[in-house]
Amino acid sequence: MDPPLSTFQRLKVICVPLLGNAELTPVTTPNALNLLRKLRDTLKSVQATGEVLSPQTVSYVFFPLSTILRRNELSSVPDQVLERLLEVLALLCDSWWWSMDVVVWEQVFMLCSAILGGIDRKGKGKDRDEETKAAAAECLWSLLRPRSGDEDPTTLLEADEHVKTVLAKFMAHARTPKFMPVLGQTLDPLLAAAQSSHMPLQRISLKVLATLIGDYLPDGFVPTVLPGIISNMSKVALGTNASKGWANGDIVAGALLVMQKAILKAIGDDICLREGAVRKVSELEDLLTDLDGNPAQSPLPPYATRRTASWLRATATQLHIALNTLSSLVKHPTPSALFGLADFSGEVLSATTLTMPQSQPLLLSFLLSLKTSQFDRVSEHADVVLRRILTERVSDREQIVRVLFQIAQDNLAALPRLLLSHADAKVEHVAGVLEAVCHLAIPRPGGSFVGVPAISAGVGKLLGPSGNVEKWGWSLLSTLEFVKPPIVAAPASSVQLLLENDPSASHSIPFPELTLRHVSSRTAHQALERMFRALGATAGEDCLFSVEWFIDVGQSGNGKRAVAALWCACRLLEGVAGVSLDASASTAVSTARTKRLEKFARNLARRIGDIWDDMDREDLPSDAGPSADTEDNNTLVEHVQGLIAIRNISEAEPSRSSEPVHSAIQPMLHRGISLQLLAITASILEARFLPLLLHTLYPVLHGIVSESLFVSTSALAALNSITHSTSFATPANLLLSNFDYALDAVSRRLSRRWLDADAAKVLAVLVRLVGRDVVQKAGDVVEECFDRLDEYHGYELIVDGLLEVLREVVKVIEEDDGKPPSTVPPVHSEQPPRARADRYIDAFAEWFTHRNDEEPWEGPTRDASYPREAWGKANEGEDADVADPERKAEDPTAEPSPTPSQVLTQQIVSRSLYFLTHGAPQIRARILLLLANAVPVLPESGLLPSVHQAWPFILNRLNDAETYVVSAAAMLIAALAAHVGDFMYRRIWDDVWPRFRGLLRNLERADASSALAHRSRAAVGTESAYTHSHRLYKAIIQTLTAAARGVQAQDGANWEVIVLFRRFLHRHVHEELQACARQLYIALSQNNEDAVWLGLAATVGWVEGPVQFLREPKWEMEDNVRAILQD
Repeated sequence: MDPPLSTFQRLKVICVPLLGNAELTPVTTPNALNLLRKLRDTLKSVQATGEVLSPQTVSYVFFPLSTILRRNELSSVPDQVLERLLEVLALLCDSWWWSMDVVVWEQVFMLCSAILGGIDRKGKGKDRDEETKAAAAECLWSLLRPRSGDEDPTTLLEADEHVKTVLAKFMAHARTPKFMPVLGQTLDPLLAAAQSSHMPLQRISLKVLATLIGDYLPDGFVPTVLPGIISNMSKVALGTNASKGWANGDIVAGALLVMQKAILKAIGDDICLREGAVRKVSELEDLLTDLDGNPAQSPLPPYATRRTASWLRATATQLHIALNTLSSLVKHPTPSALFGLADFSGEVLSATTLTMPQSQPLLLSFLLSLKTSQFDRVSEHADVVLRRILTERVSDREQIVRVLFQIAQDNLAALPRLLLSHADAKVEHVAGVLEAVCHLAIPRPGGSFVGVPAISAGVGKLLGPSGNVEKWGWSLLSTLEFVKPPIVAAPASSVQLLLENDPSASHSIPFPELTLRHVSSRTAHQALERMFRALGATAGEDCLFSVEWFIDVGQSGNGKRAVAALWCACRLLEGVAGVSLDASASTAVSTARTKRLEKFARNLARRIGDIWDDMDREDLPSDAGPSADTEDNNTLVEHVQGLIAIRNISEAEPSRSSEPVHSAIQPMLHRGISLQLLAITASILEARFLPLLLHTLYPVLHGIVSESLFVSTSALAALNSITHSTSFATPANLLLSNFDYALDAVSRRLSRRWLDADAAKVLAVLVRLVGRDVVQKAGDVVEECFDRLDEYHGYELIVDGLLEVLREVVKVIEEDDGKPPSTVPPVHSEQPPRARADRYIDAFAEWFTHRNDEEPWEGPTRDASYPREAWGKANEGEDADVADPERKAEDPTAEPSPTPSQVLTQQIVSRSLYFLTHGAPQIRARILLLLANAVPVLPESGLLPSVHQAWPFILNRLNDAETYVVSAAAMLIAALAAHVGDFMYRRIWDDVWPRFRGLLRNLERADASSALAHRSRAAVGTESAYTHSHRLYKAIIQTLTAAARGVQAQDGANWEVIVLFRRFLHRHVHEELQACARQLYIALSQNNEDAVWLGLAATVGWVEGPVQFLREPKWEMEDNVRAILQD
């Protein structure tokens, strides 16, 4: 195998024939083009290996290239050949730059400049294609780009020193008066190429421009070309020449870098201070210095512009106008453009604090807007730039902080106007800017930058006693109007699961979202919340003055301004305390809880608890407003939606406003936000909040029973938050530990001095939330309820609420001590046992054979229910003294002694029976349901006497005028039949069934006129399972099912049940009723299978003859009949 060729040999194979084709003709041009391509590829492969060409090799390769340029007119060289030649030349310059002579550097520079400008050696112009210009720009970049010491192929000097020496040589030559026209001639085509639609040419032109302006242009020449550079680069950055949309992000960053280099070199503080265009006053002697500089000024070089105070004022003004056009770039969709804008703003701001003071607010607003960017990399970089400006240059910090405060005040003042104009994007931007200013006061994570204390002091002053919150606060409250929040229905919400005491319920219950009338975007709403939290966190304890002012306004009424004031107080207090009620929000800083903050939180919690019952007073003013002398007379332009009513001249005075009135829901929102304040105070005080539950527990529970879903959800979220803050595992544990506080609060509100109709509801929900553990406190609850029943038995609303409490207690005891339904074996007749169809014939044959056989005599039948011998005769022969009375065996049939829960339930039942005849139907229904819940709890000895005593009243309730009362009575009878069947079976067939029969007829007539009933296909009942008729049907069927399993009814009654309940087997009847009806027929078939078979088979048409009249074609019940008969 041949050894690999050396680099020189590889290049020689190409350079020799290229020299032979140096004179370009139609014949040699293709060969020269192919050889140039091979030469370019070879140089790239050599460069990829890291090998550096020696100066001799570079000169050897450059010779055929220079020969082509000498033997041919530049204007006659084809674009493709010239492009390949320039690409090879650019590769050579990477290695040649270290040893290149200044004359050669100048010639190559002029060649590239002429090609970019389209000028040949005779001065005739020719437009080259974009690719050729891009190759010329690449060659220029190889000549001008800064190198690092790692690229130095020599070891003559220190690497960094060598780089500086070579670069200084070329820079000095470029700044000579002789070379100045070349620079100007090169600058103009580069500016034009930067606006090209060819992306590679645009990119490389911007790179060359940035290096050329920053390193090679003389300081006096840059002010001359500054207007042209700014004008052209502004067009490139804004994409004015683009067909549509934004300019490319890298192009925008490159254009901003060119502008940055030009501004810093033309109008920077350092150069203007040196030339006397501006002065920096740091001592008293500086005031004596003439602003126009030294009168003995040195002569200017050619093409230079003198920097004077007047020139500076004019240039800074024009430059500010140009910078203002870049405002739209903060919304650029690419991170690279935003990253470049952050670098541009930071560098220009830090380098022009004296020369461009009017542009500081604009540049700071750029950085603040970028700090709120959705791109994390951009946001973090803007934050770093801002902190570096505020920390590294101490002398300029005060001025920049002052500008930041002015920006914050202007944005805060503009917020009400933007809210009324429904400008959600602008509202979000303004809120983000204020938040960004506040975050600068907080140390950066990682310790790379400390916070700026001056910002904390300024924001604290704004929100403190001297911040005029009375002025800007009223303007803000007049626009922050909240409307009815949207409610999204969920199959099983966390509120429902918690109220049902479900252990699988979610332990994290968020507060419901509020809706601003003038803000439709959710992101804008969240930005406002973050803004207030950031203001509170930055101001610290100084913000408590504004929080207290907002709370005073909020508690002075219950209108829209009061609601908005409480909301602002909530968000500010969240920031001060370093907590957040929003699970998705993250607090910016963890604040230490000082004594002042804790004292404020304790007073606020007591204050809310004391005024909770007065929030709905009608005499409470709907809105409190500022006095006339403090009102701002500025006219606010409001965006109004909807139809405007137009009246005739003869009509009455027009209404004051056509906008919808939302005052009805403001008290509801007022309560919900007050609960949020309670949750925040609990988060501040944590375990020290427990003594305050004496004042705050009742408002939270009262909110849970509110008719407003917003208030009830807010109350449950507040209860969950308080539970978490006070380190309890569940809300039930919290309420059980502080049960006496809640019971005492309810008792005080059920006195003659203070009677609250919702107090009983609060007690009921308290029992429901605590769950089975409330049995420990049930005695106190029951005693309290009956004491109040004795006092207020004439008030239906109070009685109804107290009975609901008693029912909740019984339901809790039922879950804890309830016994399962009794399983009494059915009474069978002497007919053969049930068998499959193939065994029926065998059983019949066996009976038919022995039907006349005489049964064997088994002796007289003796009844064992009474003794046949004298009492104690069995023990006559035994010594009575030996027998120990304490050792006598216990009676196995005796019931165990009742538990305390059963005794309590028996007391509830016995003292509640009198309300069965109450005049209010809802109370009668409540008592019946209470008794139904007590049936599984009580033993028969405690239950049956009460049932026997109340039986006539229970039967009378089956004839009640209200359907829900009848349904409750039927549910009670069904529960009795399921649990004490022996006592109820005969009563059901004798007393209940005739009434049920009448009820079925009445229900059939009622369903015929009910809008909820089925209207087609001969179905019975309603489509919903929550109607009273459905529940009544279900209770009747379940009662008869239990009775059929316990006692065999007479044939007539049995047949009547079979016939009447066939319609519930129709497949269009509700599924629940179908299932109950199937169980009824299965129970009936256990006693009289033939009758069930005959009735059902005749109904579906399987049997003809005398029972054909039972046929009902309109009922589709074949599937249910087969399921019953096959069971």
